[in-house]
Amino acid sequence: MQATRLTLICHARTAAQKLARFPTNEPLEMDWKSAQGSRSRQFRTSSRILSAPELRARQTAALFGREIETVDALRDCDFGRWRGAQIDDLHKAEPEALQGWLEDPESAPHGGESVAALNHRVAAWLTSLEATPGHIVAVTHPFVIRAALTWVLQSAAFNQVDVEPLSIIELRFNGRWRFRLTGDVHEEPQP
Repeated sequence: MQATRLTLICHARTAAQKLARFPTNEPLEMDWKSAQGSRSRQFRTSSRILSAPELRARQTAALFGREIETVDALRDCDFGRWRGAQIDDLHKAEPEALQGWLEDPESAPHGGESVAALNHRVAAWLTSLEATPGHIVAVTHPFVIRAALTWVLQSAAFNQVDVEPLSIIELRFNGRWRFRLTGDVHEEPQP
């Protein structure tokens, strides 16, 4: 049986991240058009490049290739009425709601998606990939990558995982999911 290789890539930095705001559908901070395709050599043997539907993910995916499939399961967590809000402002205005959301994965005081619901969505998507051999590159969001890692590692440490812009995580399925740390991604391929 050929293994499923899944490379998860976090979208590049946005202004919302710099300002510690919950995301909207904002573009990347960088000039992604001039960088389009600049990282395509990194995964040239990939059978598929997937992207979350948000603009920031699609723009990042364009750095890795031209043929990109948008997948709804990779969408960011729905932060409801907190969308665009600065985290410091929520600490002041809704400290109990924010703390409850951080501590209880079932909580959704913002009226959007709970962390538990996000975890279930991502777990279902990962399960659907188990019968898909080959290499898949998926550009998505920090919360989706956190959910994937906590499901694969069977951990409740969702809020202890930091995912930086353009970080790359690799998961493999060959009868069970495994988390794999890879070498320097900026390294040029050897002939």
